[in-house]
Amino acid sequence: MNPTTTASRLTLHPDRLLPVDPGTRDVARRIYAEVAGLPIVSPHGHVPPAWLAQDTPFADPTSMLITPDHYITRVLHASGVQLSSLGVGRGELSPQESREAFRIFCRHWPVYRGTPMRLWFETQLVEVFGIDLVPSAGTADAIYDAIAAWIARDSSRPRALMDSFEIEFLATTDDPCDDLAHHRALADDPSFARKVVPTFRPDRYLEPATAAWVGHVDRLAQVSGQDTGTYAGWVAAMEDRRAYFKAHGAVSTDHSHRDLGTEPLEGPEAERLYALARRGEISAPDGDRLRRHMVTEMVRMATEDGLTMTLHPAVHRNHHTPTFDTYGADVGADIPIAVEVTRALQPALARFGTHPDLTLVVFTIDETVYSRELAPLAGFYPSLRIGVPWWFIDAPDAITRFRAAVTESAGFTRTSGFIDDTRAFLSIPARHDMARRLDSGFLARLVAEHRLSEDEAVETARYLVRDQPREVFGL
Repeated sequence: MNPTTTASRLTLHPDRLLPVDPGTRDVARRIYAEVAGLPIVSPHGHVPPAWLAQDTPFADPTSMLITPDHYITRVLHASGVQLSSLGVGRGELSPQESREAFRIFCRHWPVYRGTPMRLWFETQLVEVFGIDLVPSAGTADAIYDAIAAWIARDSSRPRALMDSFEIEFLATTDDPCDDLAHHRALADDPSFARKVVPTFRPDRYLEPATAAWVGHVDRLAQVSGQDTGTYAGWVAAMEDRRAYFKAHGAVSTDHSHRDLGTEPLEGPEAERLYALARRGEISAPDGDRLRRHMVTEMVRMATEDGLTMTLHPAVHRNHHTPTFDTYGADVGADIPIAVEVTRALQPALARFGTHPDLTLVVFTIDETVYSRELAPLAGFYPSLRIGVPWWFIDAPDAITRFRAAVTESAGFTRTSGFIDDTRAFLSIPARHDMARRLDSGFLARLVAEHRLSEDEAVETARYLVRDQPREVFGL
């Protein structure tokens, strides 16, 4: 594709993402108007807490918008761009390197046509930076300079943006061994009025067949004061760190493994497999067995400490080994795989699915399980919620398909509230606005079909934005 553009000025249509039919669109406009300005609740994301604790100014347009956003970089990589030329794995870029990376992005702007990344980036350009230039080879430097000037303002620091973006609540994602010093600093700072909390993410401690696992659990022992030489000690260490996180404001735990298996083991078998793992002798199949048992233990702990448990399964991590070897994880080389839900979760749900203190939120990138498995499960088990589309399917058509797939079986109340799941801080408002527009359109269709009154639709839209995430994550 010739990397040029025919448009000279960028505009955001006020009816973007709303229904095409004029009558339905009018209803959607009215619904959207009721939720457009509501504060943002972001209970799952990856913004580094240091940014807010230290109120770190953004360094330059590329390191702010391009380098850390694997949604952006992976599409450029697919178009033949080397990740290193975008700053990935490079550390601090020189001014010239930063500018050149931004030029590369702008030259390739046409490859984002039809993607949500284009929608989010355009929204940032217009609504955050006040820029109406369409990215291209000819406009790259002008856009770069305008964003650099914006960065230099005190009002563009992370804490000020929390206020201007109306982000009321933000959860980060944190390792169980983290001392949470940045979260303590934020909580103790009387000048910071927004709520930022950690999320307990123990994946690396639940994968006993990986080469690094022994080192991780040794570190867990040091931090928790528990002896992780035995399985019972591992359990005690996990309980200790969960309590530490909850004392520092955590409301949830997050888990991402290749399947959703929750088959429990008998105590002696768990200890035997754990001992094998400690010696580095456990096989991959036995490692999976022990991991599934450990996940079930996490469900049990959730019923006791009340932390909402979110599951983000079925991703083949670091699919391209050379990219992982060069740049590490989280650079866009993770690829979805199919997932089975009903049989996998049955052991845990049989034990805990009706527990009054359990909230289990299950996400998927496998859309086939929405109507076949997740919606029927959530339509029965009071503990289970369906996570909204994330990662590869947090996109307009996929979000609309999601609502159509799950609502008839589970209604609106059995979902999670919108999850932005991002480290691209400046895109958070754009992502939440996208979800509000799409849900308004879906509700408007039900009104147009006389399946809901407009008052019910407005009430539901407010619930999805304002009340549901607070309810699901116990805010």
